[in-house]
Amino acid sequence: MNPSAVSFWIETLVAVLLVFSGAFALVGAVGLLRMRSFFLRLHASALTNTIGAWGVTLASIVYFSVLEARLAIHVWAIIILLALTVPIATVLIARTALFRQRRQAGNDVPSPLGGNRPSSL
Repeated sequence: MNPSAVSFWIETLVAVLLVFSGAFALVGAVGLLRMRSFFLRLHASALTNTIGAWGVTLASIVYFSVLEARLAIHVWAIIILLALTVPIATVLIARTALFRQRRQAGNDVPSPLGGNRPSSL
């Protein structure tokens, strides 16, 4: 189908979703600059970039579904991969930073959850 055949309202919806996701990416960038600790920076960027990715994915689904006159399922692969990998990577990066701070004896680091466990079960 010709891209000029897409309705004005669909293009407007896609533009709003793209601006929405761009605004969240901008908020994430400002959060990286303004937050003081590594963990706050990690939290701000992970949340805002994930929401931004959802906006781009929804805009792609709407546009290509209308353009091809059928539901565009292939775009879902992007957001499914992001939904699986971003939280896992965020947790692994946060754990690495937490263990590094514990090794350097930082005062603002919480103690391990396990604490001293009894040796007998």
